[in-house]
Amino acid sequence: MDFALTEDQASLRDLAAQILSDNSNDESLRAFAKDDRPYDAALWQTLAEAGLLGVAVPEAHGGLGQGMIELGLLLEEQGRTLAPAPLHATLVTGALPIAQFGSAAQQAILPRVVAGEAILTAALEEVGNHDPARPMLRATRAGKGWTLDGVKTAVPYGAEAERILVPATSEEGVIVFLIDPATPGVEIAAQRTTSSEPQAQITFCAAPVDDVLGSVAHGAEIARWIVDHARAGLAALQVGICAEALRRTAAYSSERIQFDRPLGGMQAVQHRVADGFIDVEAMRSTALRAAWLLDQGIAAPAEIETAKYWAAIGGHRVSHSAQHLHGGLGADMDYPIHRYFLAAKQVELALGGAQPMLAAIGRAIAAGDTHPLAGARA
Repeated sequence: MDFALTEDQASLRDLAAQILSDNSNDESLRAFAKDDRPYDAALWQTLAEAGLLGVAVPEAHGGLGQGMIELGLLLEEQGRTLAPAPLHATLVTGALPIAQFGSAAQQAILPRVVAGEAILTAALEEVGNHDPARPMLRATRAGKGWTLDGVKTAVPYGAEAERILVPATSEEGVIVFLIDPATPGVEIAAQRTTSSEPQAQITFCAAPVDDVLGSVAHGAEIARWIVDHARAGLAALQVGICAEALRRTAAYSSERIQFDRPLGGMQAVQHRVADGFIDVEAMRSTALRAAWLLDQGIAAPAEIETAKYWAAIGGHRVSHSAQHLHGGLGADMDYPIHRYFLAAKQVELALGGAQPMLAAIGRAIAAGDTHPLAGARA
């Protein structure tokens, strides 16, 4: 693959950077944290008016018809600014799978997503389950439909979403359902997160459902498709978070005087920042490759897991270095760098941290399911 951006991709990235920078900064985020709003509705509408909410939505539904690479560029800029908006939940885990597998009736919501009128999400996380594509939530046949029993946790914008994609396991295999939160038997409870992203625990108690995404026969493939794209999106988001945290750290260490010399002039500090730069670039290259593979339709799960592994291990190292090199300020929860530390930690653990990803990569290698430069063509 060619890592160089096209002119259109660079223009999209620059537009996203301008809008998000103009509307999300240290001062506005500090004010936003004091409000009781789940996301910045004005910013959401501005992104819609700029066409950015439709970046990966097909043109037939009012979008730009781009792919995961372009969506990743938008998410990277969100990570850089920490803009409080449900981009990953709505565009990656919601709109993308509906556009790919949904019926005409299900896809009718996509123009409203593009217009900023509808929020979507997916309920993927479960306590004690390291593979979201193999859910513990149970689906049981009930007449012509199904009932769901179990609990999903850490669902981004679960209380704000108009529709929720929910993978569940039945006797016929994994099925992905499109759920109306108002369905009887569905209980949504808000959860507090360290990064302040709104999340929810969703409990299903004999909840009747019949709206299946795609088909029952292909449910397992659809669930894996959603998880792969969600992990690739998180990897792109982490690139922006860590690149900005590192930039701020370099600027601070260059200005901070310690023992009559700039902190950044000390060799140990330089080495740690240099290691952070290597981590960020490793995160960037693996995230871009994961997005490219998904756009090309090349099945390479281990490479997606590699991108998420780097988002986890690299994100951990860079965010800790940024916090430590800020000294006492790094531990101040009101200081901006701490906000990046918390955001990086949440992305690190979402949909599998470093160890689960490393274990999955090892299993793929042992099974012969991967090889150097997976997807390369002669």
